[in-house]
Amino acid sequence: MSQGEWTFLSNYGHVLVSLARDPDARMRDVSEAVGITERAVQQIVRELVGQGYLRKTKVGRRNSYEVVRAAHLRHELESQVTLDDFLELLAKGAAPAGRLPQS
Repeated sequence: MSQGEWTFLSNYGHVLVSLARDPDARMRDVSEAVGITERAVQQIVRELVGQGYLRKTKVGRRNSYEVVRAAHLRHELESQVTLDDFLELLAKGAAPAGRLPQS
């Protein structure tokens, strides 16, 4: 991203959206989708799991992630919004795949 460009979502939001769309994605795939390092994605995922926003399940040698859709956004201005509300809002403008998968 060049100087002066920005997005409304943080890397945390982008990682969450990426895993909501593909719960079985490898960290490398999420890294490429978000545009940050794999190490940064791993740290964000650890924090999201630790704070109860994601659940991690081991499936063979890989991990699968489930978004805790009943969890609320953290900031006081958005604390009444659940992750389900947030993801549904983003799904409205998504490509033909439409609705993000329910977890």
